[in-house]
Amino acid sequence: MTAHPTPDIFWFLPTSGDTRYLGTSDFGRAPSLDYLRDIAVTADRLGYDGLLIPTGASCQDPWVVAASLIHATQRIKLLVALRTSISGPTASARQAATLDQALNGRLLLNVVPGGDATELAADGAFFSHDGRYENADEFLTVWRRLLAGETVDFAGKHIRVEGARNFHPAVQRPYPPLYFGGSSPAAHDLAAKHVDAYLTWGEPPAQVAEKIADVRARAAKQGRTLRFGVRLHVIARETEAEAWAEADRLISRLTDAEIAAAQAGQARMDSVGQARMAALHGGQRDRLVIGPNLWAGVGLVRGGAGTALVGAPDQIAARLRDYQALGVDTFVLSGYPHLEESIRFAELVFPLLGKTAVTLRESSQTGGAFDVRHIQRQASAS
Repeated sequence: MTAHPTPDIFWFLPTSGDTRYLGTSDFGRAPSLDYLRDIAVTADRLGYDGLLIPTGASCQDPWVVAASLIHATQRIKLLVALRTSISGPTASARQAATLDQALNGRLLLNVVPGGDATELAADGAFFSHDGRYENADEFLTVWRRLLAGETVDFAGKHIRVEGARNFHPAVQRPYPPLYFGGSSPAAHDLAAKHVDAYLTWGEPPAQVAEKIADVRARAAKQGRTLRFGVRLHVIARETEAEAWAEADRLISRLTDAEIAAAQAGQARMDSVGQARMAALHGGQRDRLVIGPNLWAGVGLVRGGAGTALVGAPDQIAARLRDYQALGVDTFVLSGYPHLEESIRFAELVFPLLGKTAVTLRESSQTGGAFDVRHIQRQASAS
């Protein structure tokens, strides 16, 4: 049997709310800071390597959420959105350095130029598709130089600073690692020039391979190398039949009207990645299985990452290894509801990926007993 390196496994913090059913239902969970903290603490103690804190008009502010987790978490890294279109590089550099200090070097940054022109306009940012990547290029040029300790004078098309300086450095030098995902040529150029890790949504492996090859070639022209990751949902159960039944249940309350409205909203976006997600299923319930154990049902109504790996633990692990064979070393995962699914995935799949096995009572790093059943009961009652 071929040995596979142990990948980094990140979980997702649902800062716009959580649910047991996609679409309108009476089973939603509000993104209270207490509930988000429960998920973060659980992921930290279970041994997840990172936690993606998303951004968007419907989300709690990612920087405030991350700050609320400074003392609640001990080991897990926080992947926080860096919004290049609606913030300035100097203030953002100070924020990043301060938060990295508070986290003692556990900060990661997810570069987000934005994929919805309507949402950006509501925040006062008016860019064409390629224009927001031009702006992000200038932003990151200044931002990286500031965190490297330079005094920066810069005059670009979108950004101008004179005598800019960051006085208090981050723990991680020259700066906390930059993650980024985008599917257009402009996005691939930005990744090649600036970021440390390129993330793609969970398309079939052949399509992911093409994207990785393109980004890798563009980075080589810049004299750089990147790491690669995939963003996916997961539905892991003890048997394949149970997993597919859970996938069906997750969308069982979706109406055709809800699907049509969600697809129309996504079609108005100028995001190439979102268009690629929509093309996988075309808004049709009978086109959701798009590869071995790969299901596009989440994308019927959810923007962004819309695919899930569905199956028994050995099947999920095998599909993750398929991506690893392409050069992927990081998986950013999620599942509904996020608290319970973080526990289930760790119990069922971690040992198959070379990570420490998880039991129902896991000792925390502080020496106390970690009763995940108790936390699960608390969340179910909320």
